[in-house]
Amino acid sequence: MKKLIALLLSLTCGFSLAACAPQEENPSSNTNTSDEAGTESEGKTLVVYFSATGNTERIANFIAETTEGDIFVIEPAEPYTDEDLNWTDENSRVTYEHENEEARNVELVHETVDNWDSYDTVFIGYPIWWGIAAWPVSSFVAANDFSGKTVIPFATSASSGLGESGNLLAETAQSGDWLEGQRFTSRTSEEEVVEWIDGLELAE
Repeated sequence: MKKLIALLLSLTCGFSLAACAPQEENPSSNTNTSDEAGTESEGKTLVVYFSATGNTERIANFIAETTEGDIFVIEPAEPYTDEDLNWTDENSRVTYEHENEEARNVELVHETVDNWDSYDTVFIGYPIWWGIAAWPVSSFVAANDFSGKTVIPFATSASSGLGESGNLLAETAQSGDWLEGQRFTSRTSEEEVVEWIDGLELAE
């Protein structure tokens, strides 16, 4: 009888220990799947720009360095030559495009940006041509959906102000939260650009 009781007690303890042993954790119980992660905005910054003579490119690089943003260069399929950009020549390409609005629909090498949905903030830079944004920029804006994005225009010009260039781009986009932009010159320093960005008080 004692042997039988001892055997029953031994079996009971064995089952209890098995029930209390650590269980293998489900690998997907506390991690996002790739599908779930892909639907979340990464809150990144993108600096988009078209530069005719290098001035806008310089400012764009300052902005990208300050914000740790990515860069996308707007490139016309038919690049502008120095002769094309001579606005004092009534026969130059930019003069013709200025006088013929239908010619301003400039074809681009790439109209869209990889991982566009991952960017919450988009800076858009351009030179001022006849008081408005250089038209290759309008081609890019028209081709993209800015919904859910904060958009900040910036321009470079020796004398002309920003004017209505930012507002006209916002009208073209018909989406996005467009902030008031800023005009820079070829003499603008990196410190001035950083000060401007700090004043925007963008959410990190």
